[in-house]
Amino acid sequence: MRGIILSIIAFLLLNVTIYPQSGAELCSSTKIKSYEKLLKSDQINYPGDDNIDITYYKLDLQFFYASKFLNGIVNINGVSKKENLTQIILDLNRLLTVERVLFENQALSVTQTIQNRLYITLPETRKLKFNEPFSLEIKYSGYPASSGGFGTIAFGDRGLKSIYTLSEPYGSKDWFPCKDTPADKADSSDVWITSEPFFVSVSNGKLMETVTNQDGTKTYKWKNHYPIAPYLISVAMSNFVVYNTSFNYEEGKSMPVDHYIYPSYWSEKTKSDVDKTIDMLRIFTEKYGEYPFIKEKYGHAQFGFGGGMEHQTISSMGTFEETVVAHELAHQWFGDKVTCKNWENIWLNEGFATYSESIYLEAKYGNALFMNDVQANMTAAMSAQGSLYLKDISSVNAIFNYNRSYAKGAIVLHMLRGVLGDDNFFKALKIYHDKPQLRYGVVTTEDFQSVCEEVSGIYLDYFFREWIYGENYPKYNIGWNYSLVAGTTKYKLLFRLNQVSNNNPQFFKMPFELKINFGGKKDTLVTSFNSSQEEAFEFIVNDKPISITFDPNTKILKEVLSISAVRDESKLPEGYSLSQNYPNPFNPTTNIEYSLPASGNVKIILFDAIGNEIKVLVNKYEDGGYHKIELNAENLASGIYIYKIETNNFIDSKKMILVK
Repeated sequence: MRGIILSIIAFLLLNVTIYPQSGAELCSSTKIKSYEKLLKSDQINYPGDDNIDITYYKLDLQFFYASKFLNGIVNINGVSKKENLTQIILDLNRLLTVERVLFENQALSVTQTIQNRLYITLPETRKLKFNEPFSLEIKYSGYPASSGGFGTIAFGDRGLKSIYTLSEPYGSKDWFPCKDTPADKADSSDVWITSEPFFVSVSNGKLMETVTNQDGTKTYKWKNHYPIAPYLISVAMSNFVVYNTSFNYEEGKSMPVDHYIYPSYWSEKTKSDVDKTIDMLRIFTEKYGEYPFIKEKYGHAQFGFGGGMEHQTISSMGTFEETVVAHELAHQWFGDKVTCKNWENIWLNEGFATYSESIYLEAKYGNALFMNDVQANMTAAMSAQGSLYLKDISSVNAIFNYNRSYAKGAIVLHMLRGVLGDDNFFKALKIYHDKPQLRYGVVTTEDFQSVCEEVSGIYLDYFFREWIYGENYPKYNIGWNYSLVAGTTKYKLLFRLNQVSNNNPQFFKMPFELKINFGGKKDTLVTSFNSSQEEAFEFIVNDKPISITFDPNTKILKEVLSISAVRDESKLPEGYSLSQNYPNPFNPTTNIEYSLPASGNVKIILFDAIGNEIKVLVNKYEDGGYHKIELNAENLASGIYIYKIETNNFIDSKKMILVK
């Protein structure tokens, strides 16, 4: 993760800049923290009642800030997916007490369980047919789940008077009865929020009406016209400063972009930060297509966590740092418009939003910042444990693990972009969230793969099988040499790739690029496909190769363990060697040994783990035989370094680890 020293870094020829936490990291930590004190195995009722399909929620909520009490009336419309359905099962936290359930103006028998389930029994004379619609009205009250200011619903924020929710992944039931799964989107929703007049109350969609009641309370009536998953329904309340702007998405057409900020946090800097949202909307519209909820709004409501949460049309924000704003906005396309069908596929939400941070930086600031962001995510992705497709969703820490769901998810998209090319990649992203069968619905990895194959005409099963359902990343040993092609002035470059054995998959199949350097002449970029664990490739070139760079544009998540090169294999004398330094790891000194078969010029250079030259250790004419030098790294930071030897006929390099 950015801002800390990492224990494993790929040997890539890149430039890395250390940043504060990214939007993805803050998003990850926010969602984990909101559940770390609350989640227990008996709270996870998933994936809900398969016998019903919810089509509409109306939440009529009254909050009492001083007592942290909630009164609620929720109307739920749905459809029976079973013939002769006699019971409806919903999710509701046992801390909330159901006072009545009405069905066709008749009170029903209700059982609440310790597993946070609500069993509603229909009248004996009334069985629902398959695809028959139904409506329920549920009146309930209680003290909703919260813990020390953190939780799925919270009262108060660092001494500020506020109420807010964060329901992802399993928390919607903590404050309203629902079918608490992302797989079942309602077609629309209403949220009515009543409380003391101090509060400006915000939710999804459009504000239809604000009512001052006879008892002095105020009711804000919000309506969302689009399909919505339960975890994306939200409430945010405080004495907000409301800053209204707009996004002109077509000539003569605009959409509200509204920001709800704590008065004590409102400043020119905050204004400047949130004003960047307009440019982000423009960039993502160009890259992904029309903003998904264009008939309603986008905006931010400040809340008590450090990161953000992509509530539909109104992201809840603990900070307005640029990449956090970009991350949550991108979720409106990927996570809100199309939503992962289950938490096993969470990368379809978080990987896309994380890579969107990089895409935004690329469009706004250029390639250097884009590559810095990609490199940081690659570094984190190397620490990911397990497959990108989650096999265990009982742990919120696993679902929202930054290294895996966010960083590696983003890098898989970056690699896919390299496989497809920019045109096909961005075309696939536009079609993916707007395909008639998928738009405003729920999706799986296979849905995304199908769109990518349809757009590109490339069979991608190998890619998704190894990167989504496999683990780790390729680790290469590289060898190369060249020779003059007999009877010509051309050269044959022989390039060898060897992958260290992995568990799943045994090795990674990937297309790759190789840059061949000819000294003062123009470099050549060649491409091929690595389909075996150990494979040799031949390239015929017009000039004598001086050096090579594997994956020069950083399109593969990888580690290069070694590069062995011979400038002309037919002339290589015996006796060249470069030994592994010792001790290793070391602090602060280590020894490097090497052997020369004959006298000649020798250069030994120290690089950091991403290819930046640190210093020259040896640069002189030396006699043949055994040599030893000592490196003192007292002034260097902890991390992985590369030392490389160059002679007239020999090049080799090895890694060392400095630990302080």
